Amino acid sequence: MSRPERAPALCGAMVLLMLSSPGCGGGEGAEGLSGLIELDGSSTVFPISQAMAEEFQIAHGRAIRVSVGVSGTGGGFQRFCNGETDISNASRPINESEAAACAREGIAPLELQIAWDGLTVVAHPTNDWVGCVTADELRRVWEPGSRLGRWSQIRPEWPDQELKLYGPDTDSGTFDYFTAAVVGEEGASRSDYTASADDNVLVAGVSGDPGALGYFGYAYFEENQNDLQALEVDGGDGCVAPSRQTILDGSYTPLARPMYIYVRRDALDRPEVRAFLGFYMDHAAALIPETGYIPLAPAAYAEVRARID
Repeated sequence: MSRPERAPALCGAMVLLMLSSPGCGGGEGAEGLSGLIELDGSSTVFPISQAMAEEFQIAHGRAIRVSVGVSGTGGGFQRFCNGETDISNASRPINESEAAACAREGIAPLELQIAWDGLTVVAHPTNDWVGCVTADELRRVWEPGSRLGRWSQIRPEWPDQELKLYGPDTDSGTFDYFTAAVVGEEGASRSDYTASADDNVLVAGVSGDPGALGYFGYAYFEENQNDLQALEVDGGDGCVAPSRQTILDGSYTPLARPMYIYVRRDALDRPEVRAFLGFYMDHAAALIPETGYIPLAPAAYAEVRARID
């Protein structure tokens, strides 16, 4: 039940994509670049940025270090707007108060969409009564003040078994997106559930609790699907299972969402940061599927790269 894994280093397999970068295998830093690039933020976006950091350092040697932390989208923006990090991983757009905090410190964030995700509603694998849940049922379970504590209170035909809830904590962008999409107000949620900023804790909780119901990013389900059951969601047009295809084509509503990184515009003055971001966009289409998420179209990454340049 680890963070989503991916294949080993892609040297050779990605040789055509990496022709514009130094060869695989490390060695001296590319073009004399050196320094430390710091990222923090969303646990959902973490596997993507961590994969990019690993491959970038393989390609560019040890002279450039890339550190990727996990403090949740909200915690990441707090550090970012304090000037402590160069790039912030985010599973939702920056909000007004965060943007204002950045402005007070003279920090101008540049938003870059990098991928698509689908919030996945999960139950214990032995749960044989829930194949599909409606958006309205999810709202009734998770809304503030909800007293639903047994499965039979959601639907009378379901067992009279205790309902145990698991979800991200309030610093998480996944929490913000889910509450906005399902409850109808960002941050509006019942508080009597097992909350964690670490998606692996949520995976372990749901997979070990027969009465569990939880939610987190699709990649964490995909990596642990033998220990979890993903529920179909009816957003009004029938039951749809989360998958790479349904997330990308928009049929998995209302839980498909974009994912972002934010970079400080002043950090773009540093050549190592520009090199890392260029590498990120050049390799996104190949690396992101290995982390369990859904990449943008290649033309979209070219547009993002043009914005950076």
